[in-house]
Amino acid sequence: MVDNNNNIGASGAANHDEDGAMMKEQEQLLPIANVGRIMKQILPPNAKISKEAKETMQECVSEFISFVTSEASEKCRKERRKTLNGDDVSWALGALGFEDYTGPLRRFLHRYREQEGERISSAANNNNNNNNNENNQDKDNNNPEDQQQIKEIAQPSSYTKT
Repeated sequence: MVDNNNNIGASGAANHDEDGAMMKEQEQLLPIANVGRIMKQILPPNAKISKEAKETMQECVSEFISFVTSEASEKCRKERRKTLNGDDVSWALGALGFEDYTGPLRRFLHRYREQEGERISSAANNNNNNNNNENNQDKDNNNPEDQQQIKEIAQPSSYTKT
């Protein structure tokens, strides 16, 4: 790690906040509770994790995230884009030699985008059904039987794709 009063990490990214002031080191790290929780998920149930191990892992994963994000950000800058997305992160992982992670990340992104599309589509359908309900109320002079049928049709499905 290089530090010539510029606070530049191994990733090459300068650590400045919006005002240009140096960010505190703690603000750049993942929350230690989250790191510990992830570590516990992987280890056997009776395993103990020292505070030092959590802190070391916290620094490593935070630096890794900064390293990958810096590479993805540079790609976006060259392409004159301001928004970094999951495809950019996947590309950066491959460019930095972490090809084994690009496949799983792409599969995750694909599933995530499918679920988001379904969620948005479902919300739009519910909104359209609500608008249809309002229009039908005016046309049908508030016929209770018709209103009940409309409500049943407009109910969101409890089906969720896994």
